[in-house]
Amino acid sequence: MGRIILNAGIASFLFVFLFAVPVRAGEATEKIKQTTDKILSIISNPALKDPARAKEKKRLIREAVDERFDWEELSRRTLARHWLQRTPEEKKEFVVLFAQLLDRTYWSKVEDYSGEKVTYVGEQIDGDYGLVELKVLTSKNTEIPVFYKLKKKEGDWLVYDISVEGVSLVNNYRVQFNDIIGKSSYRDLVKKLKEKIEEKG
Repeated sequence: MGRIILNAGIASFLFVFLFAVPVRAGEATEKIKQTTDKILSIISNPALKDPARAKEKKRLIREAVDERFDWEELSRRTLARHWLQRTPEEKKEFVVLFAQLLDRTYWSKVEDYSGEKVTYVGEQIDGDYGLVELKVLTSKNTEIPVFYKLKKKEGDWLVYDISVEGVSLVNNYRVQFNDIIGKSSYRDLVKKLKEKIEEKG
């Protein structure tokens, strides 16, 4: 049976929006910047540098990230046709598990940011959908394109997918999850998600 593989490229840059300072921010980018400022204030807070408050610090970072991500939309697009076959209870469970997986895998690395230069390129708005483009300059002078897809929901811009070097977070997991469900079952996917979350601590 398949196993869940975490894409290294996305893992490295999933959180770079936290440190991107746009030259000229549009509405969607401004929302990202608000999250940036909030998380930077948490990271730089001297009181939270105490190891004894590490869990509290991670919790605050996670809450800030939750405000900017539409986990249900991200989950729905990732499960694709399998989402329609789920009960309301199963959908709620999956959204929680998927968010936890991404949290344990990516957001916990936010303090590992090593000063890569991030350049704001621009944004495109089409109705209630937006695309924010960034470029990350690595220590090896390699430019990596990063795209954030957002959807306007109740007046706020929320991220529902991230693409790094053409690799979409949603598509990456959709292929893996579809493979696991196809070869086994949806319940097996849930089991594997729980195991991966436990493995990540």
